[in-house]
Amino acid sequence: MARAALLGRLNWLTGRVVNLVMETPRTLTIGLDVPGWPGHRAGQHVDIRLTAEDGYQAERSYSIASAPSDTYVELTVEQLPDGEVSPYLVGDLREGDRLELRGPVGGYFVWEEDLGGPLLLIAGGSGIVPLRSMMRHHRAIHSAVPARLLYSVRDTGGLIYASEIMQFATSDEVDVNLTYTRAAPPGWNGYDRRIDAEMIADVAWAPADRPLTYVCGPTTFVETATNLLVAAGHVPERIRAERFGGTGGTR
Repeated sequence: MARAALLGRLNWLTGRVVNLVMETPRTLTIGLDVPGWPGHRAGQHVDIRLTAEDGYQAERSYSIASAPSDTYVELTVEQLPDGEVSPYLVGDLREGDRLELRGPVGGYFVWEEDLGGPLLLIAGGSGIVPLRSMMRHHRAIHSAVPARLLYSVRDTGGLIYASEIMQFATSDEVDVNLTYTRAAPPGWNGYDRRIDAEMIADVAWAPADRPLTYVCGPTTFVETATNLLVAAGHVPERIRAERFGGTGGTR
């Protein structure tokens, strides 16, 4: 997932691609071995820099998909039709290749256990990427903080981390709620529409419980979700949002 970065004094590092996993036809998870990696917090992101043979450089920011305790730094990239960086990463990258990256970046859209909960995660499309890092971290530390996920996708072809999401759904670690906005799978008896006030009321904790909520996805999706939460009585101070422009729409 690409978005703007707020930079501090960070050095460029070189990571070696050790693993590639096609999550969907347009989405790839890249595992990187990064010597000198300083560690990250769940929810942060990095900058990736590509350099052409003529010296031209292009930079984009991508969420970190891995938990802080994972062996490798993982990035999940959605290929954009008019993208300058994502088509190369998704279509041409191979194991053994090297990538320049700078990070980790960001201190607001992060979750650590001492921030508490209950923890409510709301994702649209590839907005699931930093939330996957949070869920993995929650699992890795055996957190007792109750956690729920509301994940909105267009159809099964857009469901990123499908098998891992199903693993969370069948565990008692995260209460997983999916909604398909265009085409639900055969036999599906869950949500099959865009998020709305009724869905928020069903999934979210009561405002009196003061859940700590993270919302990530396209700008209009995030605005819709945050407005619904506030209208339901949730205080804005407990809602953290990350927006990106990639695919647009409310999913």
